Amino acid sequence: MPQKSEYVDYLVEMLQALGDVRVRAMFGGWGFYLGEKIFAIVAADEFFVKVDAVSREEFAARGLQPFRYESKSKTYAMSYYRPPSEAMDDREALCDWAHKGIEAAERAAQTKKPRTKK
Repeated sequence: MPQKSEYVDYLVEMLQALGDVRVRAMFGGWGFYLGEKIFAIVAADEFFVKVDAVSREEFAARGLQPFRYESKSKTYAMSYYRPPSEAMDDREALCDWAHKGIEAAERAAQTKKPRTKK
């Protein structure tokens, strides 16, 4: 389990206006949750916000980059993008970008099919 960092603590403090933001260790990084929905991650001390088909273009149009990782000599991009660098020191702006991740997480939860027992 990774050690909680000052950076993660800083982000939780910056995101307080969103509500009860919780952080859980995951895959060597951190997942940021509001309720039961993950809306952002920290990997390699970088913050990424969840995106989907509705929000991805806004991030991409600003030249923002997705979280990428390499596995077996292949690079994968995930549906998490960096917010603009200027938002990282501006509580209101960071919350606005993080809220886009919350909205994407809510849409994802609405489209998930319920599991059926076999």
